[in-house]
Amino acid sequence: MESSTRRQATRQKLYEAAVTLIAEQGFSATTVDEIAERAGVAKGTVYYNFASKSVLFEELLRHGVGLLSASLREAAQKSDENGGSKVDALDAMIRAGLVFIDEYPAFTQLYVAELWRTNRAWQSTLAVVRNETVAVVEDVLRAAVESGELSEEIDVPLTAAALVGMVLVAALDWQAFQPERSLDDVHGALSLLLQGRVGGGQPLTGKA
Repeated sequence: MESSTRRQATRQKLYEAAVTLIAEQGFSATTVDEIAERAGVAKGTVYYNFASKSVLFEELLRHGVGLLSASLREAAQKSDENGGSKVDALDAMIRAGLVFIDEYPAFTQLYVAELWRTNRAWQSTLAVVRNETVAVVEDVLRAAVESGELSEEIDVPLTAAALVGMVLVAALDWQAFQPERSLDDVHGALSLLLQGRVGGGQPLTGKA
């Protein structure tokens, strides 16, 4: 057990080193030597844990998106436990997403950049982890439609993807161009979009 815990800690150091370096200078320009040096381990340790730099990057994607998906799922569950509506759960997920991005900005930049690239060795992995995150939001949207909180006309898969994309892009814009704004401020703005009240009308729900 101790050995497994130690290995997990080593992998975590390698993830953190890799994501920072790749975000700074790109995947191709980043070497295994640099990752090892930044993590404070021997080069052989990298290859002991990962067969190659590409495998390390794929596992990094899985690890990071797994953390994001778990935080979204936990936020929705806590909202339900507190008696909130499904729209409240979606709002809690938006906040959880912002908190995650604020905590892991380098990973988020890397993930968003890679989503738009093609012909990468890890393209299938990207599709899997992207679907994992969107599926968490889809589940809550479907429940909201079934309960009558949201209109049956909603395209659940596209709406889920749009909500995830909104949080990712808005958070990166916040960090890059509006860093003086607080997390609460950004969350409040996105909450208005979720509620459908930006235009001053009624919420976009299935109820009058």
